[in-house]
Amino acid sequence: MTAAGQAPDNKPAQLIDAINQVFALFRLNYHNQFYSAYADTDLLNQAKRLWLDALSHFTEKQILTGAKKVIETSDYLPTLNRMIQSCEEQGNESGLPSPHDAYMEACNTASPKSAASWSHLAVYYAGVETGWYRLANEAESASYPAYQDNYRRICRSLSQGEKLPPIAETALEEKEKLPLSKDESLKQLASLKEQLGF
Repeated sequence: MTAAGQAPDNKPAQLIDAINQVFALFRLNYHNQFYSAYADTDLLNQAKRLWLDALSHFTEKQILTGAKKVIETSDYLPTLNRMIQSCEEQGNESGLPSPHDAYMEACNTASPKSAASWSHLAVYYAGVETGWYRLANEAESASYPAYQDNYRRICRSLSQGEKLPPIAETALEEKEKLPLSKDESLKQLASLKEQLGF
């Protein structure tokens, strides 16, 4: 049971109000689509709870501005994924760049990465988790989704009060395994065959 004045699941009342405002804006702007998608109150409430959980790491301002941007640019009722993207594009007070801007920064920053001046530590740590070699050598279509997932997860953690450690002055993260040359691969294969008795 929720005490008077408290929001369910420890969600701030302002955030719940922002989600309610977003759905009111969608109802006004996408009238027929809205009533088709949310035919009954139970379905609407389930959608609001889902959106509340998924958007809880954004500020109320980001959510409302993101919703207005979606309304201005789309003829169709947005999906939750489209809303998340729109909120990310709005920026925030903590200085986090959008996922794509963070990705481009991670890809274009020169080595050693640990000595670079990053716009935010989240950009660096998402690069570490994705892998610098991968970011430097794979096409954007392959490496960006992985980077985006890592970056979003780190941003959610930050919004829940977690702190990122300062970047270590060592370049250990720079020493990812590079692909072996053909000769080195053959030597390792021969060594492995010898160990296994082949």
